[in-house]
Amino acid sequence: MNTQDIEEIKVLLATPKKIAIIPHRNPDGDAMGSTLGLLNYLLQLNHDAKVIAPNDFPDFLKWLPKVETVGIHETETEASEAFINNADVIFTLDFNALHRTGNMETILAQSKALKIMIDHHQQPDDFAKYMFSDVSMSSTCEMVYHFLDKLDALDKVNAEIATCLYVGIMTDTGSFRFRSTTSTTHRIIANLIDKGADNTLIHNNVYDTNSYNRLQLLGCALSNLKVLPEHKTAYITLSQQELRDLDYKKGDTEGFVNYALSLDKTVLAAIFIEDKKQGIIKISLRSKGGFSVNEMSRAHFEGGGHTNAAGGKSDTSLESTVEKFISILPSYSKALNNE
Repeated sequence: MNTQDIEEIKVLLATPKKIAIIPHRNPDGDAMGSTLGLLNYLLQLNHDAKVIAPNDFPDFLKWLPKVETVGIHETETEASEAFINNADVIFTLDFNALHRTGNMETILAQSKALKIMIDHHQQPDDFAKYMFSDVSMSSTCEMVYHFLDKLDALDKVNAEIATCLYVGIMTDTGSFRFRSTTSTTHRIIANLIDKGADNTLIHNNVYDTNSYNRLQLLGCALSNLKVLPEHKTAYITLSQQELRDLDYKKGDTEGFVNYALSLDKTVLAAIFIEDKKQGIIKISLRSKGGFSVNEMSRAHFEGGGHTNAAGGKSDTSLESTVEKFISILPSYSKALNNE
């Protein structure tokens, strides 16, 4: 995003507009933090702005400022599509291909609204007039902070915006431990705390409020953990029946894959979660060092993401998906053992 783009966006936002702000399907902390952070800024400028999520999001994010105003396309389809159809501007945050919005893809593609993309994932599609794309950034929330800085709007960052952006940076950096966490990231976090983000409260709300069933589900996941030492790989499976038995709620499996990655000498970790409602196996991949799970996911599981964190899916059974995963590992043996 160059200087001319920024100046044009300043002019665009100088007068009230109807603005839709869209995260990806199954929105996580970065998706909801970035969209709600931007919402809280745009409302200060008297825009008619609204976050419209493709589907629901985890309960541990439902305390964020202005979260009660979020529209859910899956359950409020008519109202959500009416707002999008009448929007002057659409911001797309934390995704870079419209298919990542699931059933919202068509209406977003057909919309005549001016589109602005802010995202840090690799290989973006060309669907937006203005694209702020940077794969080196820790999170889309960090990018929103930089976006506001480019707009000379950091004076508008209040406690509500600071809280939202802190959540996204914290969750997408694994509480500031991933390699994407830079000294600039820490300086931004310091500024957000100064602006009113309560770091202890945020961490407690996101990570330290567990249901009994979620802890039981974690125990089930760990009991299903398998290790393939010859490939420096570990993986977890969770069937639909196991999810049902333990009263699974959206977001309950967040972070489970990291337990597999934490094993000594493990370079690649995966979790395979059966979702019979969508008819897919949801896949999350994590890695250490330079091994790219983004490339693996794109090549084999219709997904993508970052070098060390990616997602994908499979349309076959849980058992056959795991078999496929194991079958491709020998072709990555050299790369895995070099880490």
